[in-house]
Amino acid sequence: MKVLALGLVMSALLAGSAFAQGDAAAGANVFKKCASCHAVGEGAKNKVGPELNELFGRVAGTAPDFNYSKAMTEAGTGGLVWSSETLHQFLTKPKDFVNGTKMSFPGLKEQADLDNLVAYLQTFSTAPAAPADGAAPAAPAAQ
Repeated sequence: MKVLALGLVMSALLAGSAFAQGDAAAGANVFKKCASCHAVGEGAKNKVGPELNELFGRVAGTAPDFNYSKAMTEAGTGGLVWSSETLHQFLTKPKDFVNGTKMSFPGLKEQADLDNLVAYLQTFSTAPAAPADGAAPAAPAAQ
């Protein structure tokens, strides 16, 4: 009975936080891999990729004045909203998560890099990293 209770407590803890909290300062270093294509912070403008301020809670493919791939626009139309979970999935292998994206970055392999980058990006967003209703974020549209 104790084992079952411990298992239920562990499951509840893991479900409440799908991804570990990252270190935003370390994420600033990881972001250097992104900075040639993306910008964040005051005065950030679109580059080869869209600026990433207020990313959390944004529907994919909807940053103002950016020309997205058809695949990314369709992913947003299909319900993809950027959250900690969806960013972790996307940044692991962007072309696998949104088949047809123009983003040429191959992905981050280290969990700590993912956690830290997401924490860093969160510092440029007023929306929470997780959906407010606790619902799982939508998957990208089928390609």
